[in-house]
Amino acid sequence: MGYDRLWKLNAPPKKNVTVRMFLFLLLLGPVLQNRAQIRVIETQTQASFRGLSVVDDRVAWLAGNQGTVGRSVSGGKSWSFQVIPGFEKSDFRTLYAFDSLRAIVANAGSPGVILRTENGGESWKEVFRIDHKDAFFDGLDFWDEKHGILYGDPINGKLLLVKTSDGGQTWNKATENERPVLDSGEASFAASGTNIRLWAKRYVAIATGGLKSGIWFSSNRGKNWSKIVVPILQGTDSRGIFSLAIQDRNWLVAGGDYKMDTLKKDHVFYSGDAGKSWIFPQQPTGGYRECAEFMDPGLVVAAGPGGVDLSQDGGKNWKTISGQKGFHVVRKARKGKLAILAGSKGLVGILE
Repeated sequence: MGYDRLWKLNAPPKKNVTVRMFLFLLLLGPVLQNRAQIRVIETQTQASFRGLSVVDDRVAWLAGNQGTVGRSVSGGKSWSFQVIPGFEKSDFRTLYAFDSLRAIVANAGSPGVILRTENGGESWKEVFRIDHKDAFFDGLDFWDEKHGILYGDPINGKLLLVKTSDGGQTWNKATENERPVLDSGEASFAASGTNIRLWAKRYVAIATGGLKSGIWFSSNRGKNWSKIVVPILQGTDSRGIFSLAIQDRNWLVAGGDYKMDTLKKDHVFYSGDAGKSWIFPQQPTGGYRECAEFMDPGLVVAAGPGGVDLSQDGGKNWKTISGQKGFHVVRKARKGKLAILAGSKGLVGILE
């Protein structure tokens, strides 16, 4: 498969470094499990959040239903919220922030609309619209400041893909040849915006769910695609992959069945060879999870409406660190250590 070539750019650490890291995490594990905690931040909103973008240790953005967008410039300790005028009934589940001033949001549902701000949310400009009845945006990611992909549920049997090469100021639909053909009943979940990952300037992975669930992979910025089979729970419209996390050779998928959120069956898998093989954990997460995010090498957090789990061995073993109900998404700063969680009814927390 084409994704083998990515290791030339992201080679695994040398053996002695890997051993030292393993021993460090082994010693640190009990400390993490005993001391890791979530500090819930009081907010003045009842909006439900699934879109989250953490830029650095200071700047983070949230996007949710009722047209609500939030911004923090204090490392998540305080937030300002707004309802974007004219979009009071929109559900913004897709979000990407570049800094404290520039951010992009997209709604879930038809018409599909992309909005962009350059002034911290004081005003928003509509930069793309698709009126098709099946339009439904699921996730967004960028390789760099200019190049990104937004994807959504299939239209006419093919994955919805729109691309930008100017930082989201303009967007263009992918050509018909660039859109992979999905199986009947295969779509995706806009649960946390983490079913799409872009990295190393040209690699793309998009996870799907429903009657069929798997990962679509491209090594040339979405021009050509191959399908990676994943043995996750699937077969109904409530099952499949809800989140994909990637760190070098280590890939992880989390999900399950959102209608059976305590079910611990084929709901989380890890791979040490970029998706060639998948292994169910010795100790899995506490049930259905909507988001997984690597914090450091080997250290990953998974969040869902039933609780939050932590693994310090790349997903082989999990331990619940919080029974807090209602979290949908957890993201780590692209530049820094700040990790924030968000969820239903204005729920926001900082992972400490």
